[in-house]
Amino acid sequence: MRTDTAQIVRLVDYRPSDFLIDSVELDVSLHPTATQVRATLVVRPNPDGRPGAPLVLDGDELNLKAVALDGRSLAEEEFEASPQSLTIMQPPRQSFTLTVETELNPTANTKLMGLYRSSGNYCTQCEAEGFRRITYFLDRPDVLAVYTTRIEADRDEAPVLLGNGNPVESGSVEGSNRHYAVWEDPHPKPSYLFALVGGRLGRVSKSFTTMSGRAVELAIYVEPGKEDRADYALDALERSMVWDERVFGREYDLDVFNIVAVSDFNMGAMENKGLNIFNDKYVLASPETATDMDYAHIEAIIAHEYFHNWTGNRVTCRDWFQLCLKEGLTVFRDQEFSSDERSRPVHRIAEVKTLRARQFLEDSSPLAHPVRPTQYREINNFYTATVYEKGAEIVRMLKTIIGNESFRRGMDLYFERCDGTAATVEDFLEAFAEVSGRSLSHFARWYEQSGTPRVTVKSHYDKAAGTYRLDFTQSTPPTPGQPNKEAMAIPVVLGLVAHDGSSVEAACEQVDERGVFILDKAADSLTFTGVTSLPVPSLFRGFSAPVKVTLDLPNEELLVLLQHDSDAFNRWQAAQTVAMRHLAALSNGAQVSDEEIDAFSTALCSFMDTDALRDPAFAALVLTLPSEADIAQEIGKDVDPDAIHRARSDMRRRIGKTCSAHLHRFYEELADSGPYSPDAASAGRRALRNASLDLIAAADQAAGEELAAAQAESASNMTDRLAALSVLTTLPGAAREEAITQFGERYRNEPLVMDKWFTLQAAIPEDDTLERVKGLMEHQAFSIGNPNRVRSLIGSFAMLNQVQFNRIDGAGYDFLASIVLRADELNPQLAARLLTAFSTWRMMESTRREHAQRALWTISRKPNLSRDVGDIVSRTLDGDDAK
Repeated sequence: MRTDTAQIVRLVDYRPSDFLIDSVELDVSLHPTATQVRATLVVRPNPDGRPGAPLVLDGDELNLKAVALDGRSLAEEEFEASPQSLTIMQPPRQSFTLTVETELNPTANTKLMGLYRSSGNYCTQCEAEGFRRITYFLDRPDVLAVYTTRIEADRDEAPVLLGNGNPVESGSVEGSNRHYAVWEDPHPKPSYLFALVGGRLGRVSKSFTTMSGRAVELAIYVEPGKEDRADYALDALERSMVWDERVFGREYDLDVFNIVAVSDFNMGAMENKGLNIFNDKYVLASPETATDMDYAHIEAIIAHEYFHNWTGNRVTCRDWFQLCLKEGLTVFRDQEFSSDERSRPVHRIAEVKTLRARQFLEDSSPLAHPVRPTQYREINNFYTATVYEKGAEIVRMLKTIIGNESFRRGMDLYFERCDGTAATVEDFLEAFAEVSGRSLSHFARWYEQSGTPRVTVKSHYDKAAGTYRLDFTQSTPPTPGQPNKEAMAIPVVLGLVAHDGSSVEAACEQVDERGVFILDKAADSLTFTGVTSLPVPSLFRGFSAPVKVTLDLPNEELLVLLQHDSDAFNRWQAAQTVAMRHLAALSNGAQVSDEEIDAFSTALCSFMDTDALRDPAFAALVLTLPSEADIAQEIGKDVDPDAIHRARSDMRRRIGKTCSAHLHRFYEELADSGPYSPDAASAGRRALRNASLDLIAAADQAAGEELAAAQAESASNMTDRLAALSVLTTLPGAAREEAITQFGERYRNEPLVMDKWFTLQAAIPEDDTLERVKGLMEHQAFSIGNPNRVRSLIGSFAMLNQVQFNRIDGAGYDFLASIVLRADELNPQLAARLLTAFSTWRMMESTRREHAQRALWTISRKPNLSRDVGDIVSRTLDGDDAK
């Protein structure tokens, strides 16, 4: 299937805007159905633009009320207007003022882009192209302007009025119950960073003093009555600011920093200058309603949006092809922050699990694209794991290659040169090339080529010569639009481990003192000298590059790494590799002997004896088998989700039986003995205890059911209560249904907790789950118009329930297709995200492939599809039509 190629936007076609906008004065009079917007723009021709070009402003479903140039109303023949654009035929050839008046209906804006109402409050979302839904504008990131915003509203409806920048004036509107507030942002910014909020909101605040001694008022606005649930987010914000000053030397630059939590939001959060708008799930937390993972996500996302102040706002991207320049870099920064705040090894493993589950999958699907794509039809569809997570890995590899000191100097130079500008990937790399003295032209291929490189390693030991050789080859599989790939510059951090656990000291001139080797050819070899006994190679320590590795090590040597490697990531990876080998074999119908499974289980027991209580969070990760989706990725073709589910369930049962004594001991010893705390150490203890409960239940349903039911009833925090309910959902019977009902009754007035309730039920891998999901769509807590509700129920069914979404009868595919079409009429962004669940359809066995293809064709043939959904379904069906 192909869509209209005229809609494709290409990087090679970039040219500067014909006009620039120096300043914007907005007067926004809020009303539920008839908001009035008056935009006064100071415009001038761009010296780098086309001389004599008309001024063409972007719009999206706009209702134009008036337009004037330098105070004179334009005649009809002087402009052309439609809901999608406004063209001034012959604009002046020097600076001029353009005034545009539009009228909006925020209540009817179900797309949640532009200005809309959420639970009675007004808010905006302008990235990527939402500002054009507020007023006609040059809605592109390389047009930077200074904004002044006057917001007016009914005092009873919206007593709080917030905008970008600093507050400069407020007051009452004479003769009415209306009031106003004026906000000024002194820093030029692109339109996608504009924001305003008006509504009834509670507030928590504190003062922060920057490293230069400036006072900044920090505030978080939430639904009234939930102020105490914002305390952790406020603390995370302050810690983020301190960390960014210390690690990157970046100081905040306004008098206030505001965050607003809203319940209807397409994204996680948005970094609007000085006024971050958040999905409330990433702000609100209390021990009774939020899990340890929720607290960790709040901390990370608060940090991410704050860090955007410099990597995204002060330095923005020239065009949307450079999206990774702000997102990938900022993800790297928030990952480093979380690693410093928590356990670095544990956090690194979590990062890699996310990367493999989302980005590796994307790279192997028809939706594959380079980190910097070369073309797109709908930019909303490129807020992807490739841009974010793989983009962060590229920054991490850059730091590994040039070293910590050069990396910090490169960042300083990048900020110095690009502050206040719209930059490119080339601007970014140039700063690091200059300070390090290295050419990064080869490294730049990471931004240009899609697909996940595969590195194959073979080892050779010559005892007589005392040498040990590692032979590396690399290749990247073809992806849509890129059949032939060049060799990448891949940093390999490595070490050698003796079978007794000691580190092998050996010389190799290609490996630097940090243990870093750069594989930048299709094939290369390392020879170590002075090796007196056969070592075990520990490769890609800390996951030094986003690649897949094929290594010719037997399971016995991998288990040596589990017990003895000094690199925590590779200890975890060794356990995952052995488990994956067994799981893939079992899923494909091969025999795996009891002795092999017992050897792995015994190694886990030994690990628990020696290491589990040193870092319980790490131990919990080691005990967790690869997910069913991970196994499907590993198998790669003719996948049978039912066979994978049986194999994983059987292996969990066998590990649970072998390690039963250890698991029961940990479950008893790690019970919380004091008040709840979300700190990393306490969360780690809960993680290991609940991982133990999960394996206990896998091995002995009666024992697991008894423990889980008791924990669900008596838990003092949401982490333990939800973990117990999660275990019960794997155990069919009356106890499960009773626990599900009780949980739903207990939290029926807590929307964010009900999301967890929806998710657990959607993931039950049983034949009646699809009917359960359809029934839950009628629940009073569910709304097809709320993205959180839809993601928690429908998204969880499609993304997490491998067995039931990929049903052999195709019913799961048909169900999702019907929901995508229904959601597309309300919120195309949400519909397109749901549709990405089909990205794995080509790897399924033939019957499922046929059903999935028919469901996709049903979507594609629907008249008047949104660009969002049309783009995704086209690329999913027709891989060569992608990037």
